[in-house]
Amino acid sequence: MDGIYWYGIPTLFRAPHDEDPTQADIGLVGIPHSTGNGTTQRDQHLGPRAVRNVSAIGRRVHNDFGIDPWNACRIRDLGDVPLSEGNNNERSIEMITEYYQALDAAGCRPVSIGGDHSVTGGVLQGIAGEGAKLTGGQKASLIHFDAHTDAFHNVPHFMGAVKSAAHWASYLVTEGHVDPEHSIQLGIRGNTRSLEWLDPSYDLGYEVVRKTDYDELGAERVKEMILERVAGRPIYITFDLDCLDPTVAPGVANIEGGIEGFGMNQVIDLIRSVRGQNIIGGDVVCLMPTVDSPNQITSYRAMAVMFEILSLIADNHASGALAPADSASS
Repeated sequence: MDGIYWYGIPTLFRAPHDEDPTQADIGLVGIPHSTGNGTTQRDQHLGPRAVRNVSAIGRRVHNDFGIDPWNACRIRDLGDVPLSEGNNNERSIEMITEYYQALDAAGCRPVSIGGDHSVTGGVLQGIAGEGAKLTGGQKASLIHFDAHTDAFHNVPHFMGAVKSAAHWASYLVTEGHVDPEHSIQLGIRGNTRSLEWLDPSYDLGYEVVRKTDYDELGAERVKEMILERVAGRPIYITFDLDCLDPTVAPGVANIEGGIEGFGMNQVIDLIRSVRGQNIIGGDVVCLMPTVDSPNQITSYRAMAVMFEILSLIADNHASGALAPADSASS
């Protein structure tokens, strides 16, 4: 019955609900936040509930890794970040950070569903950089899937939001949470509002692989580039659903329809390229269930990407590469 999406209590992947991060090696978290994205489409806060509603069907074994992640380690649905001041973006980012600091202290690796992309800033402020347990005090190396760079420090705010969906990839660098020289942005595409739109990413030190670069270089070379940037370091995977082609994932904010985006096989292939590396966590963001297709396909895509990320972490547990959360926090 655990695999029937319409049956029972809709926790993420039918994982047990337990708000105590010390009881989890992997914590599944919802971040229902949408005031960091200044577009007219602000329903990303509904993303966590939409994925909970369908993700039972994703409670499966991982055939390619040869593991059952649900038995390889303790995976719990920790619930949603409580955002009692949801219309205040800056306070919400602070509250997200406070929440994830508790997960970090417990040694619990988070796999989260947002929420607009500003939430990644709050998460990584809590689990990466000086004093963070999950990174050993190091900065995180970022694998960033997106149609947009979100590094626009040349713009003071995004329609009022300062630590916004357009800024997180910049301030996480300048504030010491992300190492851009060992990070990579993948799938960037579309016609833009200015010709120098990639300059902020280059100035910060990110490697940028546009979707057109991927098409020219090929998957194998791009996977080599990913490992060249991040191998041996604490890695965080952030996945904006708009990196996928709109025919694959129609229910997203800031949709890019002019240039073909990634397909699911392409992104899963890239995500699996870091199997065996030190994945500290990840997130999937910018799901817009109110504009999704009737069969909720974008929610299913979000669920599938979450499954790949949590399976990378569970695979490390199964191989003995990671200590249980309770010993990591002691």
